[in-house]
Amino acid sequence: MNDHERHYLFDCATAGVQGLQPYQPGKPISELEREYGVRDAVKLASNENPLGPSPRVKDAIQAHVAELARYPDGNGFGLKRALADRHDVDLKQITLGNGSNDVLELIARAFLAPGRGAVFSEHAFAVYPIVTRAIGATAQVAPARNYGHDPAAMRAAIDDSTRVVFIANPNNPTGTWLPGRELEAFLAEVPRDVIVVLDEAYVEYVREPDYPDSIPWLDRYPNLVITRTFSKAYGLAGLRVGYALSSPVVADLLNRVRQPFNANSLALAAAEVALGDAEHIARAVHLNDTGMQAWQTACKRLGLNYIPSVGNFISVDVGRPAGAVYEALLREGVIVRPIGAYGLPNHLRITLGTQDENKRAMAALEKVLG
Repeated sequence: MNDHERHYLFDCATAGVQGLQPYQPGKPISELEREYGVRDAVKLASNENPLGPSPRVKDAIQAHVAELARYPDGNGFGLKRALADRHDVDLKQITLGNGSNDVLELIARAFLAPGRGAVFSEHAFAVYPIVTRAIGATAQVAPARNYGHDPAAMRAAIDDSTRVVFIANPNNPTGTWLPGRELEAFLAEVPRDVIVVLDEAYVEYVREPDYPDSIPWLDRYPNLVITRTFSKAYGLAGLRVGYALSSPVVADLLNRVRQPFNANSLALAAAEVALGDAEHIARAVHLNDTGMQAWQTACKRLGLNYIPSVGNFISVDVGRPAGAVYEALLREGVIVRPIGAYGLPNHLRITLGTQDENKRAMAALEKVLG
């Protein structure tokens, strides 16, 4: 293919897509091994649960392998029923997705278009600008407050073209959160023709007393959509299943643009069992709490600032451009995440791993910075 053909094909795409940069996931271990010849690597780059899925979930997956030749239940009735019972909502308020990223895209497709805009915060999750600009809508970025969301700035960014506001609580990659009083005050001020998306991908890890239980708000704010995932605390990142809770009207609109069978049969079976495995979640949260304390202690010992986080990760200011530190850590067999693309060029986001993984990463970081 010559340069003329490349330019021709590129120009065939919409302007919104042309202006995007592809989402960069955490480097897989297999890629590190190919490129650097490293063995026994530690991956702390993608906010995965180091415990993985519970034994009960693995049994459920195995039990459904024999049915892989069949299409899954396109309505996901079993998982929806379990979610409805857990959250005390109606089945008609639930939308299932191929991970919660899929649900975020459904929201953009249903409510955004050229001439419309979405508001989100500086340092917010990278998928928000991707789904906004891909649809041809305008991204309205509100300045952050202490690395997190500033409700006043976000309210000021809303104008007549705004149709969606994205709020990650806790936020990725900073781990910051909004307390309930601030968040509900913001909801009360937002025009009712603006959809407010409350992305709670890390909700299971949060221990703060002022963190809100947002689900009762659905009755008071019909423009509210809450998204959650099984990829983090539940350990099902490889199966890709998430969901949204909303008013029945919004759920109906989202399901009109949802692809058939977007949640596969293994994901549906695993998520339904995982939802009821409280013991496994408790173990994951305890491991996370222990890891957070260890990393905060290590940062203080090394003289490094970090952003206080309530997720399963910590963003550390390494005091210099983080790209070179990231590369040096790769050579030590430790994969973390540089977050310069989020406007934080000196920070590395580090997922909290097992005790041994954390110790190895801390030792590697100290060596590289030394």
